[in-house]
Amino acid sequence: MDFNVNHPIIFVIVALIVLVVLGQSVYFLYKALKRAKAIGMNKSVVKKTITSSATFTIAPAISILVGVISLSAALGIPLPWLRLSVVGSLSYETVAAGTTLKALGLTTGNQVTSASAFVTVAFVMTIGIMLGLILIPLLTKKIQNGMIKLENRDKRWMEIFNNAMFLGMISAFLGFVFCDVTNLFRSNEWLVANGVTRTSCLIPVCVMFTSAIVMVILGLLSKKTKQRWITDYALPISLILGMASAIPFTMWLG
Repeated sequence: MDFNVNHPIIFVIVALIVLVVLGQSVYFLYKALKRAKAIGMNKSVVKKTITSSATFTIAPAISILVGVISLSAALGIPLPWLRLSVVGSLSYETVAAGTTLKALGLTTGNQVTSASAFVTVAFVMTIGIMLGLILIPLLTKKIQNGMIKLENRDKRWMEIFNNAMFLGMISAFLGFVFCDVTNLFRSNEWLVANGVTRTSCLIPVCVMFTSAIVMVILGLLSKKTKQRWITDYALPISLILGMASAIPFTMWLG
């Protein structure tokens, strides 16, 4: 039997896992409602909390949907759906999948037809994110206590430390964006042998700057109009417009 990334069996397996996660969500919602009733919380407060939480959950869900669509061309729908619905990160999953496909000599635009390649991509996408499940219970308390001690000793240094960690995380993804810029200085023979154009390496850079500009505009607009929903939906809007900009940039830069 030929391998198919969208085989019904894969859909069934993924659907069962997602249903378990949804079941947990419903269970904890029931327990929360029961507890709210037990402590006499006002029903209008409970209803408002549920409504606002559900509304602002849509924003990150749009980003997740975009990620599923972008990965589905190569990996089908079930695997991206699973990885981005249970324990996953849009930024991590896309980079992990793209890097693995590239190492296997494949592209994100062509569907994977090999079961071994599919399993390899799924393994890479899963093993990295699993480390968090293992390390967080073991190390979070120690790290948190250390950060509290550092903050009590020197609050300014604590802020610098937090910003440095955040910038370090961002730098890892910036490396993925700029890693091929050196193609601008490659020889014509190398470019032909690898099937790339000299300016194609600028496509992810242009997409990144487009998303950043959109994010800045939305941030300024939210600050000026004092509309909170703009801030909540800034990420999916910038993400969608950034991905849309990849089409004209690709046509322009090859």
